[in-house]
Amino acid sequence: MLTAPSPSPCPHSPLFSLRRTTTISAVIHHHPQDRQHNAKSASLLRYHFTNTQQQQQQQQKQDDAVVDVVIPPEEKVKLLELSLVRKRPPQFPGSIYDMSSGSLSHPPHLRTLFKQQPPSSNDNDGGDVDEELIMKALDIRRQVTAEIFKEAMWRKGKFGITYSTNVADRLPDFIDHVMIKAAALKKLPEFADSSFNVRAKWFIEDSNVVPLIRWLKHNGLSYPKIAKLICMSGGNLESIRHLAEWLKSVHVKGEFLGVALLKTGGNILERSIEELNEIVEYLETNGVRRDWMGYVMSRCPQLLSQSIEEVKTRVHFYLDMGMNKNDFGTMVFKYPKILGFLTLEEMNQKVTYLKEFGLSTEDVGRLLAFRPHLMGCGIGERWKPLVKYLYYLGVSRDGMRRMLVIKPMVFCFDLETTIVPKVRFFQDIGVRDEGIANMLVKFPSLLTYSLYKKIRPVVIFLMTKAGVSERDIGKCLALGPELLGCSIGNKLEVNVKYFLSLGIKLHQLGAMIADFPMLLRYNIDIFRPKYRYLRRTMVRPLQDLIEFPRFFSYSLEERIIPRHKIMVENRVNFKLRYMLACSDEEFNQKVADKVEGRRLYELGLINEAPPHSQTVDDSLRQQDAVDYTDIGSKASEPQAIDSSIERTEFDRSSN
Repeated sequence: MLTAPSPSPCPHSPLFSLRRTTTISAVIHHHPQDRQHNAKSASLLRYHFTNTQQQQQQQQKQDDAVVDVVIPPEEKVKLLELSLVRKRPPQFPGSIYDMSSGSLSHPPHLRTLFKQQPPSSNDNDGGDVDEELIMKALDIRRQVTAEIFKEAMWRKGKFGITYSTNVADRLPDFIDHVMIKAAALKKLPEFADSSFNVRAKWFIEDSNVVPLIRWLKHNGLSYPKIAKLICMSGGNLESIRHLAEWLKSVHVKGEFLGVALLKTGGNILERSIEELNEIVEYLETNGVRRDWMGYVMSRCPQLLSQSIEEVKTRVHFYLDMGMNKNDFGTMVFKYPKILGFLTLEEMNQKVTYLKEFGLSTEDVGRLLAFRPHLMGCGIGERWKPLVKYLYYLGVSRDGMRRMLVIKPMVFCFDLETTIVPKVRFFQDIGVRDEGIANMLVKFPSLLTYSLYKKIRPVVIFLMTKAGVSERDIGKCLALGPELLGCSIGNKLEVNVKYFLSLGIKLHQLGAMIADFPMLLRYNIDIFRPKYRYLRRTMVRPLQDLIEFPRFFSYSLEERIIPRHKIMVENRVNFKLRYMLACSDEEFNQKVADKVEGRRLYELGLINEAPPHSQTVDDSLRQQDAVDYTDIGSKASEPQAIDSSIERTEFDRSSN
């Protein structure tokens, strides 16, 4: 009788699982008398499990042996880099150890890195090695954090790789701050299972440091200033933005924001906006305009780090010298550092030193209001060497005071580079030391002129175009140092052409300038009426003008015309030198002596006429003209006089 075969169990049924387990167990623990079905497959499986057990035993022995191996420091560093760097080098078949998920997650040496080292003869050496190893581990973690920051810069902020690298290299404190905060986030439940890279990225994004860098760069700050600001903030990045917005509200321009934020002398980020507003309002009530605040704060950011009491003390220091608020405000605008750059002790020392020149407190106040840059000069570095140098040149204390009052900027110049070369130049062209001293006292502004762009060109012009000889150039400059301040094209050359057009020869003009250098400084409109009166009304030869060029320095209405009328009324005549270069009393006495001498001569009481006595009739005028002709002046002839007058009129009409 045939029986139906029993149905095979389902692969997912419990019966099938039980049968499969029993079969595998029988295969593994078979005996010779057991069934030999699939003997070849069973032997392969038995061989595999046997080798696996042997490999595990050998691995355990190797691990136990490795504990006793001393790992060199270089290998420790390599293992640390391998375990801490963000992107580990890829493994491939043939590597020393496998990093696949099925095998060990770390190489054998890494698992024994921080295990107990064998005892050494010197315990301190072991501690130093561990400390050095920890520091190297921190350096590696710091490099990882810096790479994360750079990635955020060029991905989130769209910065270039070079710019991101430059900023990151200058942010060591902020990188450490990110590293510490990222490590602290591990304690939070939401970051308990997150890696360090994830936590660092989250903190950098949450701090908004990348948008802040973009905003500061947009306002004109360079990356070194941006990095320094971020390090100064101590992690409080919002304080940077708030303070920068306040500085812009007081008219600090974008390019000076970094200066105002970084050069305060203290951590300005710790100041409140209310304290800064109080300083600004106090300065505004004492004459500093609101629209000047930006200029003042950008040039003297130290004000932002001072307390309101210190600012009040400094302001009253200058107001007590007699300044009004307008002068004080102008002084602060001219030189903002006068308020915050110096200490109160230095300010008192400089004011006391200025008083030694004979100035009162009010005089010093007016001087500082006019030239506040004096307070920025050091006493030992600038003032004392200059005073000693001027003393040896022959400048008295009164002369120094005059220089200080007229041109205080001279006391701010460097002695060796600015003043000494100019003094040596004057000595080389023949000016004596006492003449140089008189030049400096009379015209201290010459020390402010450039030697090669102003002084030398004027000297060359006087010697080549104006006829001043090499022998007289020193005398010319000693008598008229103001010539060094005249423009060659607009003043000196114009006057030289005018005198040459009158018929004066070049060497005669040079002698006139050496005798009276101010001749080249007058306006031509002053020359024309005086010259016309001299030649037409007084009927004087050109030689009189050559011999006495100071004629143009006297007033036509107040001196020349009145004295000429007196001479005509009394029928006497003087040369221009004796006519003008005396007081009214002396002139009247000369006229009276001449009249009395002529009377005695006419009465026959004296045999010779008094010297220089001339009547004003036509014969004496002709004789006087003949006398001037004998000494070489052709301009006394009628034709020369008429032609000279015609040239003068033509020159006047053309101008």
